[in-house]
Amino acid sequence: MGVYQGPSCKICRRNRVKLFLKGTRCETAKCAIEKRNYPPGIRSVVPRKISEFGRRLREKQKLRFFYGVSERQIRIYFENARKAKGVTGDNLLSQFERRLDNVVFRSGIASSRREARQMVNHGHFNVNGHMVDIASYTVREGDMVGLKRNDSELMAARFATKKTSPVWLLLDAPAKSIRIAHVPKREEIDVPVEEQLVVEFYSR
Repeated sequence: MGVYQGPSCKICRRNRVKLFLKGTRCETAKCAIEKRNYPPGIRSVVPRKISEFGRRLREKQKLRFFYGVSERQIRIYFENARKAKGVTGDNLLSQFERRLDNVVFRSGIASSRREARQMVNHGHFNVNGHMVDIASYTVREGDMVGLKRNDSELMAARFATKKTSPVWLLLDAPAKSIRIAHVPKREEIDVPVEEQLVVEFYSR
């Protein structure tokens, strides 16, 4: 199954929760949920009661669409999280948060994860001095993500504006860099997903 290419707003409406797939637009009155807070399709049809399998599937899909990954990628992340020490659900979310495209988005440089992914794929960033153009690259504690030398003024200006970022990311605007202070904990990850249901989905 490839990455979803259809209308982003339909995903949020289907799950009845904002997944912030369109960046800052989702925080305005133009958001589809603000205007049409009901699932897409024929509204006269009474929705069926969702089964336990359906609940787990929906949480898995929410997580997949939230970070914009494929089914194959999320399965790989789950296997890595299951083998690692600690709580599987927390390990799973930590891996998603430490993706390079998510780090760029969380730092406020990009308005959405889709835009952040495009920036990384175009080679605008380096990690510890080495250019990385793979959006799924996993950063580690202590890593330094910086802007490529001699990059455009437009990209450099994105660091100059005041931004809010998670406590596990330290943004240095003058140096145009982002340092990974520590591995994000569950309470530091604001993902509208019940990760335990995702774990149960893949453990069945």
